[in-house]
Amino acid sequence: MNSIALEGSASNPKDNDTVKDAAIYAKVFWRFIPLLVVCWVVAYLDRVNISFAKLQMQSDLGFSDAVYGMGASVFFIGYFFFEVPSNMILHRVGARVWIMRIMVTWGIASACTMFVTTEMGFYAIRFLVGALEAGFVPGALYFFTKWFPSDRRARVNTIFMSGIAFCGIIGGPISGGIMKYTDAAFSLAGWQWLFLLEGLPAVVLGLIVWKHLDDEIAHAKWLSPTEKQFWSEKVLKDSQTVNTHNFGAALREPATYILSLIYMALAGGIYGLVFWMPQLIRTAGTEDVFIIGLISSLPYAIAGVVMILLGKNSDRTGERRWHLALTTLAGALGYFICGLYSGNTVILLIGLTIAATGIISAIGLFWVFPQRFLGGMAAAAGIAFINSIGQLGGIITPYMVGKVLDLTGSATMGLYAISIACVIAFLLIAWGLPKRLSVDS
Repeated sequence: MNSIALEGSASNPKDNDTVKDAAIYAKVFWRFIPLLVVCWVVAYLDRVNISFAKLQMQSDLGFSDAVYGMGASVFFIGYFFFEVPSNMILHRVGARVWIMRIMVTWGIASACTMFVTTEMGFYAIRFLVGALEAGFVPGALYFFTKWFPSDRRARVNTIFMSGIAFCGIIGGPISGGIMKYTDAAFSLAGWQWLFLLEGLPAVVLGLIVWKHLDDEIAHAKWLSPTEKQFWSEKVLKDSQTVNTHNFGAALREPATYILSLIYMALAGGIYGLVFWMPQLIRTAGTEDVFIIGLISSLPYAIAGVVMILLGKNSDRTGERRWHLALTTLAGALGYFICGLYSGNTVILLIGLTIAATGIISAIGLFWVFPQRFLGGMAAAAGIAFINSIGQLGGIITPYMVGKVLDLTGSATMGLYAISIACVIAFLLIAWGLPKRLSVDS
């Protein structure tokens, strides 16, 4: 009797498909995601390591807080102009070749920051790094639409975006350690070693990407013909449900602009953290750069765990809107606490942890939404468009906080401004997004 039941269960096509789905997903996940997460960690470290370099280079080169903030912001100007063209090229030539190109060139440019001596040189190299890195994140997100079905994407996106948290966990201690223990070696300052040692890994990883990525499921020699057909049909089924495949149609879609505004607030929120967290911790009373690095890793460690759990829960329940809205609201609360208690290290750290957990989780959850109505070239260019508009928050926030510091001696008003922007984003998510994007059918 039991053997008959077991045979009947094993022959159930639905059960067989579920087992096959899980097995192929595991293969695809472990083939691509760990590598791309490491690439994102390195990319993010190269993007934000000036927050630690500032602790030495600012006095060495005589830069004001406003100059530093402008240099942090100029990165995003280059990013803004080249994001959409970069992803449109990626759509045509494939992620394998184009992500390799992005990583090799940005790694070299980032390492060359070690040669900066003037304000204009600082602005120029930051613009170049932004222009060369443009397309990496939207390129990876577009790549996921070609390899993962929609019911897996919240967790895949959040695991990928957890690279921000992992960067914060390891980046602070590594950056602080490099600056402290290499300072004056071979007549180079610690901040110069920082840019060199954190820029070159991107070049190596770019070559690994070129060897390891497959642009299409059909190209995967590590999947059997049966597995390719099954997985292709599953992913293709999702692409047939989106209603926008043309970039022009994406630009006529109101949701594109609502999402761009939301992401502008989220991007402004995250860059308020990554560019100013070390300075905020120093201002609250900690001077040692290595200790600052260790303290700054704590909020990211908590954020990394929470964001993965939230992404998994969003996929499990199929609910999207309130997962995103409430994490954004948590970011607003965290920034408000930081502004209110900027001189108290313990309470500041609590505020930074809430802000980091909310904003980083929201960024991972956010990218499910564009993928729900954009496909094909519209996905490649539309995701890049939303990301590039959103990165305007990265232009505004670092410079704004630096200017506020120069004028008032405190970052409090800048932190309150970021909190207000996150509240506006919460309202847009809760009541501005079309219902069709909010819950899986």
